[in-house]
Parts: sequence; C-alpha cells; structure tokens
Amino acid sequence: MFAHNKRLQYTVRVSETNPGLANLMLEQFGGPQGELAAACRYFTQALAEDDPGRKDLLFDIATEELSHLEVIGNIVVMLNKGAKGRLAEGVDEEGELYRAITGAGNDSHLTQVLYGGGVPLTNSAGVPWTAAYVDTIGEPTADLRSNIAAEARAKIVYERLINLTDDPGVKEALGFLMTREIAHQKSFEKALYAIQPNFPPGKLQGRPEFTSVYFDMSQGGPEVRGSWNDGEKWDTVSNREEQLAVDGGDGSASVMLNTAEEALLNQLAARTMSDPEADPLTGAELGEAVDDSLLDDEDDIATPVR
Repeated sequence: MFAHNKRLQYTVRVSETNPGLANLMLEQFGGPQGELAAACRYFTQALAEDDPGRKDLLFDIATEELSHLEVIGNIVVMLNKGAKGRLAEGVDEEGELYRAITGAGNDSHLTQVLYGGGVPLTNSAGVPWTAAYVDTIGEPTADLRSNIAAEARAKIVYERLINLTDDPGVKEALGFLMTREIAHQKSFEKALYAIQPNFPPGKLQGRPEFTSVYFDMSQGGPEVRGSWNDGEKWDTVSNREEQLAVDGGDGSASVMLNTAEEALLNQLAARTMSDPEADPLTGAELGEAVDDSLLDDEDDIATPVR
C-alpha cells in the first residue's frame, strides 16, 4: 500500500526558467540511469526477495527513488514554467517564441511542443522509457552488484547535470539527489557482503583450471601488468598457440547426427556445392570500367579489368 505526501523529500527552488535545461534533466526522469528505472528495478527485486532484511532494504530504496522521480520531475516542470504559458497562449511572434524556448541552442521542442511544458517519460533525446532498463536477473549476489553499478552511473549523470547549470537552487537539489546515490551504493554493498560467500555470483563455483587464468589476447603494444592480470593469483597466458583449444581438444566444433540427419545434410551439401573451376561472367563484370590497354586488336572486344 502506498500513500502520497504532497511535501517533496527535498525543496525545489528554481531561480529562473530554462526549457533547454529542463530537457536535459529528463535524462534522470525517463532515461536508463534515471529514477524511474531505479524504482522499478528495486521494487521488482523486493517482490521476489525471500530474505527479510534485503526485502525491506529494497522496498525502502525503491520507494525513495519514486520520491526522487518526483523531485527531478518538479525541477523539469519548474524550468518549463516560463515557456508553458507563452506557448499555449501564443503571445509571441513565431520566431521570437522559438528562440525563447530553445535558448542558447538547446533542443527543448520535446517538452514544449509535444508535452506542453510537462514532464514526459523519455530521456533527454526523446527516447521513450522502457522496461529494458531494468536488468534484474533474480540472483541477489548478481543483482546487488548491478544495483551498485546503477547507483554509480546515476551519480555520474547527476554530476554532469550539476556542471550544466549555475542555478543555485537546481544545483543544490541535484547535489542532494547525487548524494543519495552514494548512500544507496553503501547500503547495497553492505547487503552484498552480508552474504557469505558472495563470489562468484550464484551457486556454481566454476572450473578451477580456468578461474584464475588471464588470457593476454591484446598484443602488439605496451603491456601493463597489475594485480588484475598478473602475480601469484594469476596464470597469465600470452602464447598465441596456448590460447587456442585450451580444453586439450583440437579446437573444432562437432555434433553427433543420426542417420537421417546426416543423409539430409549430405544432400544439401551436394546440391549447393561450388565448382572451384568455374569462372562465370557476372553482372558486376559487365558494368566494370574498360581498360583500353586490354582491347583485342583483331575484334576490338573489350575485356573486363580484373
């Protein structure tokens, strides 16, 4: 059960309207790193969670993300307030109104013309929100890592939005939202490490002969070594031949076929076989440029250049 409180989690104070900036703010409303995506990700995880502690954590953060959606949505609407009435009432000349809503080169037609200064569920480029942004897989040790990464990405987007405005009230509200991403990262990481063991994700541990092997596949330039690919915990394989058929086989692909399957495949191969001796004249050759040096002196028949 949900109940809405009309007071925002954080007060929104916008110094002046700016429809171009409003359009950019949509990234955190209906974008892949935005608040709706986060709320839906954590809410659906909470519904399926069997651990009471994680379930409570996920419901709490999912609900807070909805409050953040409300904050960022209000920022968008406040930034659009100035142009909303002007556009609806048509008080300006067409060219002047266009200049007013686009500002200094900002493309804000989406919120202005299509949504009348509202706040659509799209990103800043007008791409509609999609449930594909929710990448839950149903394994807590995988989902919590994904949640940590999602909060980190959202923090970076907020940093970039903060750098785009000099409006003190907008910067302050965005700073709050950015800071909450940090708090959520901490909570998710605590919850992850409260599961022991938590790596590798899932139940199966993997084949020991491959779990600590590092394949040096990119060669031909500087080789940088560190704890992530070298040392006592790694068996680094740089030899190209040793990187092939690491299972000890011949590195080919095979399948066991029954008699009927094999007969049909042999029939297909015979029907579609290419003749290596054939050299048919093609339409492409007929259209090729002619090299005069290849003209036959006797009959002046052009020979295609090959």
